[in-house]
Amino acid sequence: MFKIHEKIRDNGVYIIAEMSANHAGDINNAYKIIKEAAAAGADCVKIQTYTADTLTIDCDKEDFKIKGGLWDGYTYYDLYKEAYTPWEWQSLLKDECEKCGVDFLSTPFDKTAVDFLENIGVEAFKIASYELIDIPLIKYTASKGKTMIISCGMGSEEEIKDAVDACYSVGNKDVILLKCCSEYPAVLEDMNLSLINKMSRDFGVIVGLSDHSEGYFADELAVAAGARVIEKHVCLSKDIKNPDSDFSMEMDDFKEMVNRVKTVSKIMGKGQYVLSQREKDGKTGRRSLYIVEDIKAGEPFTEENVRSIRPSFGLEPKYIDDILGKTANKDYTRGTALKWEMINQ
Repeated sequence: MFKIHEKIRDNGVYIIAEMSANHAGDINNAYKIIKEAAAAGADCVKIQTYTADTLTIDCDKEDFKIKGGLWDGYTYYDLYKEAYTPWEWQSLLKDECEKCGVDFLSTPFDKTAVDFLENIGVEAFKIASYELIDIPLIKYTASKGKTMIISCGMGSEEEIKDAVDACYSVGNKDVILLKCCSEYPAVLEDMNLSLINKMSRDFGVIVGLSDHSEGYFADELAVAAGARVIEKHVCLSKDIKNPDSDFSMEMDDFKEMVNRVKTVSKIMGKGQYVLSQREKDGKTGRRSLYIVEDIKAGEPFTEENVRSIRPSFGLEPKYIDDILGKTANKDYTRGTALKWEMINQ
């Protein structure tokens, strides 16, 4: 069972290790990524479910050629043909995730992929940033009634709202949004992490970060800004070349990232007026009302014989005006914590 809400409630943050193309066409690499990501503390390992033919067409016209960036010179078809995860692996990878104690997640890119993933028993779906505007795909995916995690890279407020509304329109309100900067790698000054909190307020859903930046500084800041999900591309080694390796994180760094974001999450807490046990224990050091001069039965309480001092075993200082002028019901010695039952009413 997909346990994202349970893990967010218990741990504050849910961490997705995105495998993508980092298996480099070798299922043994895929198995190893799952095992190492689980050992590093990931909650989930994610793949992608497409073929070159479900994403685009094999065409050499200029529209279909990628210019600039990591994939300069590829056609879309050739890139996706190289990067895809064979569908015949995917139920095996799901089984491996279960053995390693992590959730399995995939991104479908068309209806056939949605149906395939339903068939192998997925508990959630991820929508990629580039598909944010594919409202028919989002509706169809959401109609399966599973958790919908939607990346919002390049998305305007209106486009994000359209995607959320598409889920709601088919009765699925289990939506999580991921702030994303769709650059590979993402430049830190383009990340706009302040939007995380605004997205949460605007759409009333859990918000996280799908991060393509170098290192883990952005991930730490994102959790401090309110992110409850972190998705990061991971690889065994940048030396295992594939379309995603240059902006992916090696496992030692990923493990450090997991530790850091979980620490930040603990530091940030739940945003409620709740005291830790250590703070509760420390409350004895607060001030309270004490008798500071011996007082006889029938004598009045005055500013000379009652003061607000530490520790906190007497009445709270706010009650001083209610007590001054009233009389003691018996003799009390200096250093006695003042209680209501000591006062003649």
